[in-house]
Amino acid sequence: MPDVQSMVAEFVNKLRKRKIEGSQATAKCTVELLRSVISHQRVPHANQAAALIDAVKAVGQQLVAANPVELAVGNVVRRVLHIIREEDLSLTTAAMAGLDLLDASDDDDIDNCKGIGYPAMSAAVVAAAARSTLRPPSLQTLLEGTPESATVPYTSSSGADSESKSKSADKSSLTRKLKHDVIEGVNQLIQEISGCHEQIAEQAIEHIHQNEVILTLGSSRTVLEFLCAAKEKKRSFRVFVAEGAPRYQGHLLAKELVARGLQTTVITDSAVFAMISRVNMVIIGAHAVMANGGVIGPVGVNMAALAAKKHAVPFVVLAGSHKLCPLYPHNPEVLLNELRSPSELLDFGEFSDCLDFGAGSGSLQVVNPTFDYVPPNLVSLFITDTGGHNPSYMYRLIADYYSADDLVM
Repeated sequence: MPDVQSMVAEFVNKLRKRKIEGSQATAKCTVELLRSVISHQRVPHANQAAALIDAVKAVGQQLVAANPVELAVGNVVRRVLHIIREEDLSLTTAAMAGLDLLDASDDDDIDNCKGIGYPAMSAAVVAAAARSTLRPPSLQTLLEGTPESATVPYTSSSGADSESKSKSADKSSLTRKLKHDVIEGVNQLIQEISGCHEQIAEQAIEHIHQNEVILTLGSSRTVLEFLCAAKEKKRSFRVFVAEGAPRYQGHLLAKELVARGLQTTVITDSAVFAMISRVNMVIIGAHAVMANGGVIGPVGVNMAALAAKKHAVPFVVLAGSHKLCPLYPHNPEVLLNELRSPSELLDFGEFSDCLDFGAGSGSLQVVNPTFDYVPPNLVSLFITDTGGHNPSYMYRLIADYYSADDLVM
């Protein structure tokens, strides 16, 4: 796969150089790349799902290592792996349904099926299929997933060639069907990521009421669309925007809010505690939501969460499903933060005499973290593209998106 390998190398380079801004854009590009990997991957007749899983994992490890802080990359890689396992289980369930139909019709035919060597299903697969809550298979799925013994009548030994050809064609059909179903599931994931802002914004009218004061911090497109959706529903309210120093992303959000007709007030980050008593709700966008319900957000968000907790103000977090991470903050593979350039804080020319690190003691050091962590006990509500959820429910929601076998890649 020379073309795919070059695409992977190019995307890894972009991740390392931080050329892709935003979790949504990164997640979407990652899924599109994995779709190309799957479509070009040649799979054997046996263990087709395992071959696809190995290929996706190999690429996913490179992507995660290129930018460990962008947890959305690992999230969507695990989502794709879950899709592969889910579709493979769906085909297995359909095959089991076909065998059950055979058992109900003619026990002798089942003995013939065993005689031709149709692969047996392990107890684990049977149990997983029994527990599965997947969508009911369509008639086409049942027909294509049924073993060749159910569709090809057994005649005399002179029909061995036709039986062999039918078995070969059926295997090829199952191979194509697995890849087709996986790619279809990946396409649905891409649509889900692309439309997460709109899905979250549709719920704004349920949470923002007339004449309220909303506080937000930093710049988030999800928050922007959420607030504007409430404005379009004729809700009148005011927004306090903390400026988000030192990058001052709050200034960008304030300009966009004013351009869309919202009453906006910019405040300094240090004034959050002083202004929180006037606020009815704090709404922020998340960089990632951990399995314990903790939130990784823009730097300074923990201060806002503590102020909201002190004054009993609801602290609401907006996050698309691609930001739900199945890992815990204490996991060694989780990198919660990264340091940005000190030049965003201080002018090197003005402080050059203080920044002499070779001088030993007395030199000035600058720490400029990118993210902040909010523990789950400070969060009042999560709003995702599937609805509103309490922090205590996030582990269950995350369990629906990921397989336990894929948590560590």
